[in-house]
Order: sequence, then C-alpha cells, then structure tokens
Amino acid sequence: MDTLQALVLGLVQGLTEYLPVSSSGHLTIGAALFGIEAEENMAFTIAVHVATVLSTLVVLGREVWTLVRGSLDFGSGYNDEQRYVVNILISMIPIGVVGLCFKEQVESIFGEGLLVVGCCLLLTAALLAFTHFARPRQREQISPLHAFVIGLAQAVAVLPGLSRSGSTIATGLLLGNRKEQMAKFSFLMVIPPILGEALLDTLKIFKDGGTEALGGLSASALFAGFAAAFVSGCLACRWMIGIVRRGKLIYFALYCVAAAAAAFALHFIGA
Repeated sequence: MDTLQALVLGLVQGLTEYLPVSSSGHLTIGAALFGIEAEENMAFTIAVHVATVLSTLVVLGREVWTLVRGSLDFGSGYNDEQRYVVNILISMIPIGVVGLCFKEQVESIFGEGLLVVGCCLLLTAALLAFTHFARPRQREQISPLHAFVIGLAQAVAVLPGLSRSGSTIATGLLLGNRKEQMAKFSFLMVIPPILGEALLDTLKIFKDGGTEALGGLSASALFAGFAAAFVSGCLACRWMIGIVRRGKLIYFALYCVAAAAAAFALHFIGA
C-alpha cells in the first residue's frame, strides 16, 4: 500500500464510519479496486480506527466532558449522565461477547470477500428504507433495554457491508428514540469497543515482533491514512447528526444498493 492508496482508504474509512454505508464494506471494495489486501494490514486498520475515535471526541467533546463530569458526581444521586454512561456500558455487552467468543468466526467471514459485502449492503439498504417509512412513537430517553437491543444491532454489524452506524441508529429509531439523541448515542457507544480492540491488536503487534503487522507500510503512508480518516471523520460526524435530525436516511439506502451492485460486479468480474 503506497501513500496515495493509504490516503484514499483513510478518507473512505473516516467518511463511512459515520455515514450509514459500512466502512468495512467500502474498505473491502477499495482494496479490491487497488489490488491490495488492506484488511490484512493490522497497523493501518488500528491507525484509521483510532483516528475516527479521535474525530468523535473532537466533534462531541462537550458531550463527552459533560458525561465524564456528571458520572463522577456522586453527591446528587443517580443523575442523567450516570444513567447515560450505564446505557453505553450495557450496549457494549453484545459486542464484547462477540469479540471475546467469536472473533475467529467473524474474521473468517471477512475473508469471504465482495459477495458477502454486497449482500450485507443490501441488508443495510433495506433497514434504512424500513426506518424511513416507520413512524414509531417518540421517547424522551433511551432505556437500558433499548440500549441492549441497540448493542445487539452493533454486534451484528461486525459483518462486512452491514453498517454499524446505520444499524444502531435505525434500530434506535424503530424503538422510538429521538433522532438527534440516537445519532449521538450511536457515535459515543462505539468509542470503548474500538479503543479496546485497538489496544488488543496493538499488544498482538508487539507480541509478534511488529514487523508482519506493518506489511511494508511506510510511516508516511500510515500518517496519511490516519490524517485522512481523522479529518473526514470530523466532517462526516457533524454531517451525519444533521442528516439523522432531518430524517434523510432513505438516500443512503439508495446509495447502498448502488454500492452493493458495484461489489457484485467486482466479485463476478474478478471471478
């Protein structure tokens, strides 16, 4: 992977991590177009995912600080911030189980390539379309049960091509949670799992000696991918909050259908 390819894939990662179109699916498609195996380069994967987490902290920094400060305030009883943090912890349970117990099975699915990506992109499109037409009663707060169900959606969305943000936001909206509330919850709930996975993968790199994980990736290429993912992630995070508030997810359903068609075309042409 050269610097230009890393820049493009970092840009794709940053944008598609927040937009409901599947970052893993787009990285698979991008790797196929470039003729590289980006998913096998652990160092690059860690860098771009950490970059998107940092972009979340920048865009939602005020909300994060409010949650941290409020969750440490034990003098005023069980407050809203503590309730929110508990809901995030509850939402992490399903993805934690998948990561600890089914990591190898999930990684094998990623090896199936573009055909699986295309099918999962169509599933993402169907979910977004259904959300557009459903009109559940709006709730003021996310309940612990809803947090767990949204966490289940995040766990299922480890499949390549099934959008994490699309799945979690759509699930929350179908449960009747408010639009802007769901966008922020979706972006905040992914921070601990991504950082946890990045930490485990980094430890694995050091355990293996560090050379194979780099896969010949230069420092300039790694920095280019990180910077592109961070900048595009900041833009996409802000944009997505506005999109969810306005209820414009149906357009991404149409885009996912087009992306699925591209994945199928690349699969059968390559075959």
